[in-house]
Formats: sequence, C-alpha cells, structure tokens
Amino acid sequence: MLKKTLLIVILIVVAFISLAWVFSDIFIYIAVSIVLSSILRPLTQYIAKMQIFKVKVPRLVAVLVSFLILLSLISSFIILFIPLISEQIEVLSALDYEDLYSRSTVPLKNLELFMIENNLTSAPEGFIVNNLRENIISFISGISFSNLLNEIIAFTGQFFVGILAVSFISFFFLYEMGLLRNKLIDLIPNRYFEVTIAAYNKIERLLSNYLIGLLFQMFSVFSIAALGLSIVGVKYALTIALFAAVANLIPYLGPLLGASFGILVGMSTGLDIDSSREYLFLIVKIISVFGVMQLVDNILLQPLIFSKSVKAHPLEIFIIIFAGASLAGITGMIAAIPVYTVLRVSFSELYEGYRSYAIFKIQKNKV
Repeated sequence: MLKKTLLIVILIVVAFISLAWVFSDIFIYIAVSIVLSSILRPLTQYIAKMQIFKVKVPRLVAVLVSFLILLSLISSFIILFIPLISEQIEVLSALDYEDLYSRSTVPLKNLELFMIENNLTSAPEGFIVNNLRENIISFISGISFSNLLNEIIAFTGQFFVGILAVSFISFFFLYEMGLLRNKLIDLIPNRYFEVTIAAYNKIERLLSNYLIGLLFQMFSVFSIAALGLSIVGVKYALTIALFAAVANLIPYLGPLLGASFGILVGMSTGLDIDSSREYLFLIVKIISVFGVMQLVDNILLQPLIFSKSVKAHPLEIFIIIFAGASLAGITGMIAAIPVYTVLRVSFSELYEGYRSYAIFKIQKNKV
C-alpha cells in the first residue's frame, strides 16, 4: 500500500513537472504571482483590518493600496538610476573617441614592438592593432539592426504581457484570500488529509521564512553597501547599493555583478581624478566595501537564511543552485532553493506520514 501511494505521488509530481515544462510561461507567471502575493499579503491583511471613521476598509481597496505602495517603491528605485544614466550619456557624448582609441591601443603597440624586437613574429608592425580594428568593424557591420530591433520589440511585448499577467493573477490571489488553498484542499482524499495538510503548512512556513530572509538580506546588503560607499566618497552610492542588493539574489554570480557595476560607476563618475594611482585607490576602496559586505553576507546572513529557513545543508544548497543553473540559467539559480524546498518537504512529509499510516494500519490489523 505504501509503495503504491508513493508511486502515485511520484507520478503526480512527474506530471506536474512535465506540464510546467510544456507551459513554462504560464507556470512562471503563476509562480511569480504566488511569490508576489505572499510578499504583499501581510500588508494587505493589515490594511484590510484598519477602520477609517469606524468603517472597515474593503478588501478590494486594501489590495489596490498594496499594489500602489509596491508601484511607488519600484518607481522610487527607478528614479535613483535616472541621474546616473543621464550623467553616463553626457560622459559618452563628451568623449574624444580618437584620443580614446589612441590611448587604448598603446599597450597593444608596445606588445607588437616587443614581439618584433625579440623575433617572436615575422608580421609587420601594426598586425595586432589592425586585426583588432578589422574584427571590430566586421562585427559591427555584421549586426542586423532590423533583427535586433525586432527582438527588442518582441521582448518588450512579452515583458509587458508578463507584467499584466502577473498583476492580474496576483490581484485575485490577494483578493480571493485562501480560495486557491481551499480548492486544493477539497481535492485531497480524507485518508490523506492530515498528512497533506501538514506538508502544505510546513512548505508554506519554510517558504515564508525564506522570503522574509531574502528581504532582510537585500536590506542588509543595501545598507552596508550604501553606508560604506558613502564613507569612501563614491558618487551614486545609493544607486550602486540598490543594484548590488538586487543582484545579490543571484547566488555566487550576483556579488561579482554588484562589485563590477560599482567599479564601473565609480570610475566613470570620478572625472576629478587625474592619475592612474588615484583610480587604483578608488577601485581598492570600492572592492574593500564589497569585500566587507560579502563577509557579513557569507558569515551571518546566508547561514541564517538558507540553513535556518529552508532547513538544508550548505552542500545541498550548493549542488541544487548549480543544478538549477544548468537547467534554466540565472532564473534556475534564483528559483532552485524554493523549488527544492517544496519537493524535499513534500516527499519527506508525505513519506513519513504514509509510513506512519501504514504502520498504524498493520498494528490495528494485528490487534
């Protein structure tokens, strides 16, 4: 009986994964909507319990206000990047590209002279620089701007469709509080009711702890990076810190992206720096800030979030993240831990529950 039940559970999981793979877009929309509604649910609940002039706030109004607050936060984040983008456009428009090209090719010319003087090559002077220039020109001329424009338009369309779909689904998840859960509960046979509900509650608790932990991690990374970059005098410290906090959601790769973005912004906005030594000192200061941030993240935050919230060993997490990366790239790395948590808890809870049920049934028959 136990083997038959486990076989049914495995078949259901395989069927679910197959459907999710075939209808990946819809599955992603629903998954993102579940996460978004889980984040907004406490705020919606708090607003819905409020009373204005002794009149309880309707749930529809509470949901709309929650979405407006989320939209305001996203808009505030975008506004932080506008001054940086405008300054970068001014810097690029003011660049002397001929002078930039001449300075950037000096190391290559020195390499050419070194190779020629030491008889390491019989090619004429300028073979590296000329080949590089020809390859760049060939690459640019080979770009089909019409296809690139079509891809940008298609991506933009899919992006806005995704936003509308996620907003629509999240709205009903928040408005119809508990409706989806009640529908799923109605499908559970009575004999498996307690075991399945216990697994569902544990999954919900662990994922909730994980999401709260991620939010705390983002806030901590943002605070450390913003404070550290402000102290060392880097411009747009809040913008760099925000990018680093969001990029840090990508395991292992995110910190490198955040640090690289910080170095690029620091160098491009440090127009008052004259010598290469000052540039090097600026890079060292930025790397030091991100180094401290990563120490705090690796020693304090990640063990607290991953090991405590999802109850998994660090080696498990490492393997699962790279498995997710091999299956779905960056998206797979981000989603690996929540998906693994759901599967692991489902199998362990259902297995233990059905095993206990089978043992209890055998003992009852003996009596």
